[in-house]
Amino acid sequence: MTTRPSITFARHAAPKKGSAVLLSAEDGGFGKAAKAYGPADTLKRAFAVADFSGKSGSSVEVVAPQGSPLDRLVVLGVGKAANLKEFDWLKLGGQIAAQFRKSAEVAVVLDLPEAKAAAKVGGAEAAAVAAGILLRSYSFDKYKTRKDDADGKAADKKPSKFVIHCADPAAAKKAFAAAEAVADGVMLARDLVNEPANKLGPLEFAAEAKALEKLGVNVEILTEREMTKLGMGALLGVAQGSPRGARLVVMQWNGGKAKDKPVAFVGKGVTFDTGGNSMKPAGSMEDMKGDMGGAAAVTGLMHALATRKAKANVVGIIGLVENAVDGNSQRPGDIVTSMSGQTIEVLNTDAEGRLVLADALWYCAQRFEPKFMVNLATLTGAIMVALGQFHAGLFSNDDELSARLTEAGLATQERLWRMPMGPDYDKLIDSKNADMKNIGGRFGGSISAAQFLQRFVKDTPWAHLDIAGVALSSPPSEINQSWGSGFGVRLLDRLVRDHYEG
Repeated sequence: MTTRPSITFARHAAPKKGSAVLLSAEDGGFGKAAKAYGPADTLKRAFAVADFSGKSGSSVEVVAPQGSPLDRLVVLGVGKAANLKEFDWLKLGGQIAAQFRKSAEVAVVLDLPEAKAAAKVGGAEAAAVAAGILLRSYSFDKYKTRKDDADGKAADKKPSKFVIHCADPAAAKKAFAAAEAVADGVMLARDLVNEPANKLGPLEFAAEAKALEKLGVNVEILTEREMTKLGMGALLGVAQGSPRGARLVVMQWNGGKAKDKPVAFVGKGVTFDTGGNSMKPAGSMEDMKGDMGGAAAVTGLMHALATRKAKANVVGIIGLVENAVDGNSQRPGDIVTSMSGQTIEVLNTDAEGRLVLADALWYCAQRFEPKFMVNLATLTGAIMVALGQFHAGLFSNDDELSARLTEAGLATQERLWRMPMGPDYDKLIDSKNADMKNIGGRFGGSISAAQFLQRFVKDTPWAHLDIAGVALSSPPSEINQSWGSGFGVRLLDRLVRDHYEG
């Protein structure tokens, strides 16, 4: 799939060949090391022609600079150097990768004016740039038999080589080990979301999760027989119309102290969603291969945590089903019994994700008694009506967990917006024929879905992230040009790293 670029770190040195990237700040220009890479007169003339002042997102390019051994020199504006934050360095990496889509040897000179205290470039900043290069370089083209460039010629698939020049290469290399682990987790999640449903059903997805055992993750796979014994009638009701079966995957990373309770993440994994008998319209139904974005994020997160050897005990649970249509499919009006013993009137078979999560959440709370549970799901179109595609919806029964998630979202720019919950909304899912119904009516659809899930978390601190607008077909960004974004991996890794490792 992705032609992975080569990334190394080195001390600042004089240019010899290839291409170079320099940074220029709006409030101070170049650092000392960068000045060796471009003849001052040549750059001044280029800046004047391009009206370049170092504003964030701006760039100027000089091909075969006079008096330089370089083939190409790219200068990127960073805005005010004193204002640069962690995510800005990640974006810079993405902007650098975008400049070199064809094979190239590139020296990336991370240097800014020393007078700006916040602009000092350390190992963490260099590692973030490298991670940004990786994330922007991702593409999903494994099923293309012809890989041509814009001119119809065979595309150059040799990986680009980036040498990141910085003040402390050893610190950068150490920081990049963790940053690369997270980037790899994001790209795994993207791979899973991008896979077509004929290639990735519940059994194939479970096998992908099983592969995490090579990283030290303990993986259990519950079959339909085992779930039937546990009484998971809600999850199995969704799966009963598909010949492909259902699985519940339990992943455990035990990197913390043995006595510490785990933190838990639960993902909706509907590998394809026709809507069942409440069938979706044909337009854009192909996008429903991505209705397992929550399970993909949990799997990518477990990959990231295990690869970087996180000092925490973490449980990841994914419910894997296909919501298909045949003579055995669940019908509107059916009543199913969940693992909790609560009964559910299924008024709409296209509100299936909450049925999968109901049993997965109850199982998680009962078996592991975690410090908290966070579930992720491409659950409702209603959340996109409310928030568009720039925030995921956050619903929670715990203010501290909600605040920590929001904080992690701001740091990683995988942003969350907390939505209301309460007794008035909970009444919307009361049923005359069962303990509850699986839809709450036309208005407040994302909220009534969250109220439904809350009935299956016991007293556990819990948060539900509705990622329908951000996990797939979301607007492209500096670090992602893929249909599947991998949303949630960086966010939740940050949550664990900041608050639950010790």
